[in-house]
Amino acid sequence: QGQLVESGGGLVQAGGSLTLSCTVSGSIFRITTMGWYRQAPGKQRELVARITSGGDTNYADSVKGRFTISRDNAKNTVYLQMNSLKPEDSAVYYCSIQGKRTIVAPTTLFWGQGTQVTVTS
Repeated sequence: QGQLVESGGGLVQAGGSLTLSCTVSGSIFRITTMGWYRQAPGKQRELVARITSGGDTNYADSVKGRFTISRDNAKNTVYLQMNSLKPEDSAVYYCSIQGKRTIVAPTTLFWGQGTQVTVTS
């Protein structure tokens, strides 16, 4: 069964950069949209960015111009390059991938375990 393994979170000063990675471990079939969400304490999980299998992207207004999502289909990996980080970007970041557990299974949303990003002022 496929799982998502995230890496790249950490502690950074405001204005700094981090790159998050999320790789499929095991098998997930027919992967389509890949994305990143985040959840700060006391807040709902929100979409940060997503990228379709065709490469189309969309971003939350709060990160446009600062974050870049990309994917490597050969490696089943999605990245989030985060520049000009702000304290309000601090949250647990989760990757999500749409795919199938088996070729005949319905499409479902897989989630990573989350990685903490903390931005200090």
